[in-house]
Amino acid sequence: MPPAFMLLSTAVGALLLLWMGADLLVRGASALALRAGISALAVGLTVVAFGTSAPELVVSIDAARVGATDIAVGNVVGSNICNIALILGLSALLRPTMVRAKIFRLDAPLLVVASLVVAVLLMTGGVSRGGGALFVASLLAYTAATFWQARREGESVRAEFSEGVTGGGHRIAVDLLLIIAGLAGLTAGGGLLVSSAVALATAFGVSQAVIGLTIVAIGTSLPELVTSLVATARGQSDLAIGNVLGSNIFNILGILGVAALIQPLPRGEIAWMDLAIMILLGVVLVRMARTGLTVSRAEGAILLVSYIGYMAWRIAA
Repeated sequence: MPPAFMLLSTAVGALLLLWMGADLLVRGASALALRAGISALAVGLTVVAFGTSAPELVVSIDAARVGATDIAVGNVVGSNICNIALILGLSALLRPTMVRAKIFRLDAPLLVVASLVVAVLLMTGGVSRGGGALFVASLLAYTAATFWQARREGESVRAEFSEGVTGGGHRIAVDLLLIIAGLAGLTAGGGLLVSSAVALATAFGVSQAVIGLTIVAIGTSLPELVTSLVATARGQSDLAIGNVLGSNIFNILGILGVAALIQPLPRGEIAWMDLAIMILLGVVLVRMARTGLTVSRAEGAILLVSYIGYMAWRIAA
């Protein structure tokens, strides 16, 4: 069996482990949070969004730990671009997506600010351990603010999320087992994906940054893709967009923050255009959240075509 084929097979197996691990983690954590009396709205913006970003977290931490910082940074930047352009685009194609919950007026601007800050840091030397600590502290403050604001939201807004988050009627022990199994799958899959991605980049003469921005980013975004498409199919459009928003915020503040604490992150071969596209897509999301627009199928198609164009440019560059 050719070495390249074996590496690709290993990468696919790692992605499957990540996907299944994230699914188990989200199911268990969502049910446990709802059982503890946390509102479905807060669960949707935090537990579900952060849980679906668990593959990115594991991969970027593993990459930072072994010194593959281009994969760590590229994974986050590429995932944020993928979440908005590909996932939101596909969701709108499936069903026009309406933004209704007022809470997103806080989250969307925060995403743009965080994107601008990380872009400036990367362009002027990288994310230091101090910057990583600031990111993690900001994530903790954001999470606390989300729970506080969720308690102030009316029941009509909470109801938008209640059907989109898995609650389950099983016992707490089962929830804990799902969480443990999910974490195990994520840990195993993350290590395999990083090692196979580095080996693939070396075998094909492609930079680790490109691998991180494309193959790894798409692979680790699969949980967000599935969650948003399922939520859209059920008519829970706010949950679909909330998953994207929360995941992107967690990617920057949580994943880059923790990775930078392990190993300071230089910009490496991440291009300024990658960072500019990430910021631009965040601005597009702010406009949607502030105006309550419906993301039509035509707009979804534009997002999707934009992502295809970005991928073509990135691979050819």
